[in-house]
Amino acid sequence: MILHFIRHGDTLQSVANQINLENPLYIKEFHNQKCAREDYILDDLVVGKKLFLPDNQTIQKYNAKNDAPFKSPEQNPVINFTPEEFNSRYKINITESSADKRATFKKNSFSYNISLKWIENELNEHVFHLSKSDFSNINDTKIGDLAIACIQSINPIEIRTNFKGEMVRINLLEETAKNFPRIKEKLLDQFPDQYAKIYIEEFEFAVLNSEVFQKKMKEDWFIKTYFANIRNEFKNGKSNVRLYLDGKNSLTDIQQTGLISENYDIILTQSFAGNQPENSAVFTGNYTLSQQQGTIKSLNIYYSYSEYNIIYSIDFQVNEIV
Repeated sequence: MILHFIRHGDTLQSVANQINLENPLYIKEFHNQKCAREDYILDDLVVGKKLFLPDNQTIQKYNAKNDAPFKSPEQNPVINFTPEEFNSRYKINITESSADKRATFKKNSFSYNISLKWIENELNEHVFHLSKSDFSNINDTKIGDLAIACIQSINPIEIRTNFKGEMVRINLLEETAKNFPRIKEKLLDQFPDQYAKIYIEEFEFAVLNSEVFQKKMKEDWFIKTYFANIRNEFKNGKSNVRLYLDGKNSLTDIQQTGLISENYDIILTQSFAGNQPENSAVFTGNYTLSQQQGTIKSLNIYYSYSEYNIIYSIDFQVNEIV
């Protein structure tokens, strides 16, 4: 038995974490068995009072019961991915901002819709078609209109995933690649100035070069979050995910907790795994998934980081259009 004096900020959970006790309710049970009646714990801990804690051997016996809240099936959901016949639309809202030490603040918000349709199972992969439409931008510009026209000109693109819904590769449809000379000609007619011509030629190189196209698509916020490896196995209430968060094509380790809600959706909550990155980055992620199909109903990602004394942030929201 260990004697502990309750300090400011102590809770049953925080003390349990300190002694590696999985279920904090056993602190109350153990203490009340050992203490005088006037020292019973009824609800909250009282600062300054004595608290009797179990020794390591007793802690191991308690942990062997496997009844800690985070070990419950509700907090360790099994997420299957069965998207056959899936066909849905999503509303995407993105807010990007930057601020420097001189309090110079820039903000840009835009939205668009995505259509996502399951096509078939082929070679142990799920095949989806993805299209973007209905763009709106509070900072409308000619170059913005050109970018939108280019994006829509290659609708739909093909996305292949494994059977856990994680992206394997992204392709142009064969028909789109074959007809790209006509697509390019139409874009040049629509945007005839010399700067647009340079942009369209760069776009042509990016979409027809498979390696470049794959890299660009991995930077797309919808693709890299929707088709992430979020359906990994849960253990002790947690699972691990790897996401592409920046434009450096590098993966970041993310930890997520899970919960089956009252209406049987699966709720995932994400944060950085382990130590916070050196660039003072902040990350939070929230997903709602259909328990039946494992498809995503909504997601919200907030990510901010510092680079060259400038703080960049993005708030990315996806909601299924019902």
